[in-house]
Amino acid sequence: MIPPRQLPLMGLLFFSLIPGQLCQICKVNAADFRCLEPLINTMLKANYTKGIQNANVLLTLRLAGIKNQSLEQQLSQQIKEDINSKEMELTSGQLALGILALGACENPDEEFIRGAHLVSKLGDKFQAEIQNMETHDGNPLTNYYQLSLALLALCLFNGSYSITSVTYYFTPENKNYYFEDQFSVDTGAMAVLALTCLQGNKTQKKMEASTEDKIRNYTATLASKIQSEGKQGLFGNIFSTGEAMQALFVSSDYYKSETNCQETLRTVFYNISQKAFSLPIAAAQILPALMGKTYLDVTNTSCSHNPVKFNISTEKPGVVTPTTAPLDISVKYSVQINETSHTKVTVRKGSVFLDVMKAAQEKNETLFRFTVEETSWGPYVTSVQGIRANSNDRTYWKLLSNGQPLSQGAGSYVVQNGDNLEVCWSKY
Repeated sequence: MIPPRQLPLMGLLFFSLIPGQLCQICKVNAADFRCLEPLINTMLKANYTKGIQNANVLLTLRLAGIKNQSLEQQLSQQIKEDINSKEMELTSGQLALGILALGACENPDEEFIRGAHLVSKLGDKFQAEIQNMETHDGNPLTNYYQLSLALLALCLFNGSYSITSVTYYFTPENKNYYFEDQFSVDTGAMAVLALTCLQGNKTQKKMEASTEDKIRNYTATLASKIQSEGKQGLFGNIFSTGEAMQALFVSSDYYKSETNCQETLRTVFYNISQKAFSLPIAAAQILPALMGKTYLDVTNTSCSHNPVKFNISTEKPGVVTPTTAPLDISVKYSVQINETSHTKVTVRKGSVFLDVMKAAQEKNETLFRFTVEETSWGPYVTSVQGIRANSNDRTYWKLLSNGQPLSQGAGSYVVQNGDNLEVCWSKY
């Protein structure tokens, strides 16, 4: 049990009071828990070296009650080292995720959060995002997913935020919920979780009735937008579905329908069997919802309760030696800015988009040079021909295969012979 002096950090466990939490959840039955074992083994077998980028995994291990003391300690230590050494460089979302992971489910890492004043520092980063929006046409320093994640952590851990800023900037019509006119499901889902937290946070100064009504309406509208992006049980795509499920658990009656629940589970199980969640972060983001958990459970006394024992493999995957020489494939590659530069490159079968970019760069560095930033989802393209993506200008590098945006990152998307691959300078 938490000593009384520590209760303010944990938000006084106010979530038992949130009406939205009474909504029907859609979780895997005990008989089907074996279907989740590939997700758990993906997280347990991975090699982790990137500190704060692996906070999602630690958060999910704790939320899901997956006990692996050595891995927990490793991830916790890496996250704390990253925070100590890179604190100023961390974005609001990265620090928020670190706080959620370290502070989840009543564990000794809470002392580090207090000692390093992380919640206060997150409040400063959140305010910097707001100030950037005030001076740069409503654009945050990062994006609304990170802004919502920061607000969620501040709410859960009793940090400071301006409710006036929240009601002004989190309206469902805000452009930052959209990516090239397409509603961003994971962004909307994180905002729903954060706004739901605000509605139940009894440790903050009581909101005026009109403000409460606004936030309640924002939450309902965003939940409706998430549902409108549903198709065959998924919301947005397979990777945004986990957080969308969490949002719908606490904000709508969608999963009171057994049909809706089974459709989602059936599609997710199929994607698990097809190894769609091969990255630890992908497995980490879908698993909590499948076990009936949400990020709002982080400060709940039953946070890590899990009565089911999984058949978990502790062996690391071995290296498979190919028996035959790999085949080469040929693809078209182009970079589009004001003009389009084309080339054709040959790569090994099984290569990913990033391999094609590297091969093109070797052929002509002037036209095809690029830089990437390592993230928990893999390499993210930050510049091409020296032109950098910029959140203030809402610019980024869009990756396309045969005219369609990639469903995975540049380091994961496997290209096929004859593919037409493009990198386009775009605005969102």
